[in-house]
Amino acid sequence: MKYDVIVIGGGPSGLMAAIGAAEQKAKVLLIDKGDKLGRKLAISGGGRCNVTNRLPIDEIIKHIPGNGRFLYSALSLFSNEDIIKFFENLGIKLKEEDHGRMFPVTDKAQSVVDALLSKLRELKVDIKTNSPVKDVHYAEGSVKAVELKSGEIFETDAVVIAVGGKSVPHTGSTGDGYAWAEKAGHTISELFPTEVPVTSAEPFIKDKSLQGLSLRSVALSVLNPKGKALITHKMDMLFTHFGVSGPAVLRCSQFVVKAMKKWNLKEVIMSIDALPDKKEESLYQEILKDINSEPKKSIKNLLKGLLPERYLLFLLERSEIDPSSQGANISNEKVRSFVKSCKMFQFAVNGTLPLDKAFVTGGGVSVKEIDPKTMGSKFMNGLYFCGEILDIHGYTGGYNITSALVTGRLAGTNAAMTVKLS
Repeated sequence: MKYDVIVIGGGPSGLMAAIGAAEQKAKVLLIDKGDKLGRKLAISGGGRCNVTNRLPIDEIIKHIPGNGRFLYSALSLFSNEDIIKFFENLGIKLKEEDHGRMFPVTDKAQSVVDALLSKLRELKVDIKTNSPVKDVHYAEGSVKAVELKSGEIFETDAVVIAVGGKSVPHTGSTGDGYAWAEKAGHTISELFPTEVPVTSAEPFIKDKSLQGLSLRSVALSVLNPKGKALITHKMDMLFTHFGVSGPAVLRCSQFVVKAMKKWNLKEVIMSIDALPDKKEESLYQEILKDINSEPKKSIKNLLKGLLPERYLLFLLERSEIDPSSQGANISNEKVRSFVKSCKMFQFAVNGTLPLDKAFVTGGGVSVKEIDPKTMGSKFMNGLYFCGEILDIHGYTGGYNITSALVTGRLAGTNAAMTVKLS
């Protein structure tokens, strides 16, 4: 049987590609190896589905440090505001939360998945689930057919590869598409985990003295070998039994990976400023003033409320200050050392959890080989890519899904239009 367009992969970009192609009146087949479509979408945003982000386009690009600039053309053709309109036309009312994140009013990711599936049905897209693809066939510089592992072969003039990367493999993202891309002549840039917890062998991590402790709105930095910050993110973080996690850590993680690779390091230094809104000198003077006004009070009580108690005690100990000793008995030198650790507690990290534990895959099909206006291959007629298989990766907060939906829309629409023109 022959189809105009075959979309491989039923994640956000694949669903969007199939809808985009079918809206151009193409005969579309959507293939997924799993038993149901939209699995990654159903668990995104903690099960609430952060469908896009309402920040200006320049800000969105800034939040996609992995080749975000490649998306300028795509976002000029189908923007984040277009995504919002698209969902509202499907009957999904959206609401804006902090930092521009857009969620369905229902707070249920499944309602987003259901709306997309009903649109596919309305457009009469043929769907095959539980159907792993064995190969994509090319001949004379063009796409020819898709072969399933079952032996079935479907002829087509256009294929959209939307199978994701290698992160969150239980949703079906197991890196299947890289081989089909390479077969068409594409380069796959090295894969690495991003938006992933970071590991450390520091004694305080090993002895779990801070395990489970959250720090709010800290400024977390990744330092280069000269001690300069490569990146700083001001968000929450969490100490774990293997290292550190939480929003600030996830955002810094790709810079840990890149620094280790760039300078061939076994460890990278991270630094925590637990009080980013206070200057070091004024904090020091503030503490001295408190000591002078109540010299007999224990330092632990004098500093109560400055930091979470476990972290306060931990930093006092690092500065060799007994928490129960009176403020008057502590040397200025030790107070200064404590203040320094509040503003710049440095610790070594030695990597991240593996790619299958990451939220997002770094690396993938080189964007230099993709037309930024159509998502078409520069090497193979009728071949299109979208979503996480591309070497594009952003921070969490609706940026990766925006990239997936926009590239999916363009890939599907252009695949259908090319077939109609041929």
